[in-house]
Amino acid sequence: MTQAKVKFSSFEEYLSYDDGTDQLYELWNGELVALPPESGLNFQIATFLLLQLVPFIDYRRIRGHGLELQVRGEPQNRFPDLTVLREEHIEQLKRRNTILLSMAPPLLVVEIVSPGETNRSRDYTNKREQYEDRGIPEYWIVDPQTQSVTVLQLEAGAYQEIGAFQGDQVISSSTFPMLNLTPAQIFSA
Repeated sequence: MTQAKVKFSSFEEYLSYDDGTDQLYELWNGELVALPPESGLNFQIATFLLLQLVPFIDYRRIRGHGLELQVRGEPQNRFPDLTVLREEHIEQLKRRNTILLSMAPPLLVVEIVSPGETNRSRDYTNKREQYEDRGIPEYWIVDPQTQSVTVLQLEAGAYQEIGAFQGDQVISSSTFPMLNLTPAQIFSA
C-alpha cells in the first residue's frame, strides 16, 4: 500500500506531525524530505568536539545532530551536527528539541561536511546564509576532506571569516576563547 505524501501549509502544522519514528525530516515547500543517517565519521567528530567543550560549559547546553533549528528559506529547518545553546534553551527544549524563530538563536553551530559537491555547497553556502540570517553568532565548518575548520563570526549582521584553520593552528573562537584545539587534534581523534 502506498502512503499519500503529507503537505503542510505552515511550520506550526509540521511541528504537530508525528509519524511514530525517529526519522529526521527537512521541510521543503511544505513537504517532508527524509534525511539520511549521519556518517560514522561525522558522528565521531561531533562527539569529540562535544567532549572538548564539556569542561567549559554545562553539558545540557551542547546538543548533537538531533537538535532542530527553524530557519527562513528552504528548507525551513536544519539539523546542525553540533549546537551550543543559550541557558534559556534548556527549559524551552524540554518538550521538543526545536529552536523556533521566536526563540533566541543558539550561540554556535557546527557542521561537518559530508563527501560530495552538493554537501559542500550546502554547508559552505546554503547553511551559511540561513545561519547568518538567523543571527547565530558563530558558525564552524569542519571539513574532513580539506582537514580544515572554517570559523565564521557574525559582525554587523554578516559573517566574517575569522580563519580557515589547518594542521596545528589553534582554532580561534570568540564563543570559546579558552579552547585550545587544533584541526590536527580533531581529525586524528
